[in-house]
Amino acid sequence: MFENKVIFITRGTGSWGHELILQLLSLNPKKIIVFSRNEERQVQMRREIEDPRLTFYIGDIRDRKALASGLKGVDYVFHLAALKHVPVCEEQPLEALKTNVTGTENVIEAAIENGVKKVINVSTDKAADPVNFYGMTKAIGEKLIIYANHLNSETAFICVRGGNVLGSSGSVLQLFKDQIRQKNQVSITDKRMTRFFLTKEKTIQLLLKAAVQGIGGEIFIMNSPACRILDMAEVLIEAYGSQHTSIIESGARPGEKLHELLISAHERQHAVSFTDDLSVVLPSIKIPELHAHYAGYGPLQTKKLSSNDFLISKKEVKEMLKEGGFLA
Repeated sequence: MFENKVIFITRGTGSWGHELILQLLSLNPKKIIVFSRNEERQVQMRREIEDPRLTFYIGDIRDRKALASGLKGVDYVFHLAALKHVPVCEEQPLEALKTNVTGTENVIEAAIENGVKKVINVSTDKAADPVNFYGMTKAIGEKLIIYANHLNSETAFICVRGGNVLGSSGSVLQLFKDQIRQKNQVSITDKRMTRFFLTKEKTIQLLLKAAVQGIGGEIFIMNSPACRILDMAEVLIEAYGSQHTSIIESGARPGEKLHELLISAHERQHAVSFTDDLSVVLPSIKIPELHAHYAGYGPLQTKKLSSNDFLISKKEVKEMLKEGGFLA
């Protein structure tokens, strides 16, 4: 699918983007365009990944003209750009709205204008039954992407929804390591909290798998294990702390859930089992060719939806961190 094609990645300088670029380069693309507003990160990435197929474009998805210009001649778009930190989006909702909703609308319009073959929108588990502003904006972004398949264009639009990526920028994993090193303590908002996690390598493998398989209108769900944040903190303390390293409970932040969902109870009614590691939520709006395509797949059987339902053991958390390169 990607051989000799031009691929455009919004916010390609982030941790998702970095791994996506590495995996895409092995698939022989003609060119990968990294579109982001952070000049310093682009310069850093240019030095880290020396490949003539990699090019850079300074721009913001809020700027529709910049997107329209950057998407000329592009075959596939991976839309990764977003304001994603829950407290920031709670404190500055208008900024989150401009990036996560208006920015997504700009990506849709610019992709259609330039005849892009497919747009793959990266979403989050916080879009399932959202309670915070970040989740709400991502849920609206998903609706816009799915609806874009009704706009009578040649561009297909799909969503891929996942949980947390181990070690992504601003992740709790790096925060805990810093706290252990600097303060000899770990601060957890609530010791009961659970979250879905995948390694970045596995996340991008599933993203590419969904990108290839999607025909337009689906929300692909990355089936992920989950763990207690407390277990992760204790594993890191055992590896990097001492017997004097403490754990303190600071209280949940605004908009923060105890447990996350990858699929809501309502969405489960429209979900099918696709592969062992991917489920598909079909839209409630009718896209005849899409529903016909998935007619042979069985409905999602599980009644387990919450991250609290998919918990791995502390030993498995340790193995996951080793696999991700965060423990020796």
